[in-house]
Amino acid sequence: MLKLMSVAVGKRRGPGGMKAKDAVVWVLLVMGALVMFFPIYWMFATAVRPADQLFDGEFRLIPEDFVWSNFVESWNKLPFEIYYINSIAIALIAVVVTVFINLLAGYTFAKYDFPGRNVLFFLLLSTLMIPIQVIMVPEFLIVAQLGWVNTWWGVLVPRAAEAFGIFMVRQFMLSIPDELIEAARLDGAGEFEIFRKIILPNSWPVIAVLTIFTFMWRWNDFSWPLVVLQEQSSYTVPLGLNLMKGLYFTDWTGIMSMSLVSILPMLLIFVFFQRYFVQGIVSSGLK
Repeated sequence: MLKLMSVAVGKRRGPGGMKAKDAVVWVLLVMGALVMFFPIYWMFATAVRPADQLFDGEFRLIPEDFVWSNFVESWNKLPFEIYYINSIAIALIAVVVTVFINLLAGYTFAKYDFPGRNVLFFLLLSTLMIPIQVIMVPEFLIVAQLGWVNTWWGVLVPRAAEAFGIFMVRQFMLSIPDELIEAARLDGAGEFEIFRKIILPNSWPVIAVLTIFTFMWRWNDFSWPLVVLQEQSSYTVPLGLNLMKGLYFTDWTGIMSMSLVSILPMLLIFVFFQRYFVQGIVSSGLK
């Protein structure tokens, strides 16, 4: 009897033919999306709000007046066009270099058997537990000796390879059949040709995940560029936003408007690669 009742409840349909449990799931998903979207909306509401309404003691979910000129005024206060050019260039170069190195390293750990492979991979993963603040001073000394202070190379090279990215690529490469590689070798293909013609075409999901993560990490990076880049002409967007925070006064409308503009490149990258994103996460064994 109880079994029949549970089946009847499971088959109960709401408006439009949707099952009751599906409707509950959709409601929960919509509520979760609204919770996640609210900080972005509040950023927008603060960006277009008149400055005299920020601290007048009244809570307004929707601004009474929309001051769109806040975006233009904030953009003109500092050379944000230079900051955006620096950030985009650093992020794009980092994506190309980091993804390529991580793919080669992950492929090596997944498909090549060499002495000490497991020990070396374990040591590589152990670096994930080291805080960046611990290695920041020796990294800066090396960068200074190379003459890369206040240059893009000083920002890019120390982060050219990521242990997390190598781990993710290795987990994905394990799912590629070894028979494909052996068949290519029997046909006379070289190792790099195998990597270029067989491995890369089958690795688009993990490439998409690496692209999104690397671009996001480099675009939002603050502490390391703050140490390496010492002139405002080479600053990135996060460093430029930090300049808007004064000692006695903080331009919150300016910070929120420029922060809102700063997330647009990340949204474009995610929209472009999102079709491979979920597949890459699942295939890499990440939770």
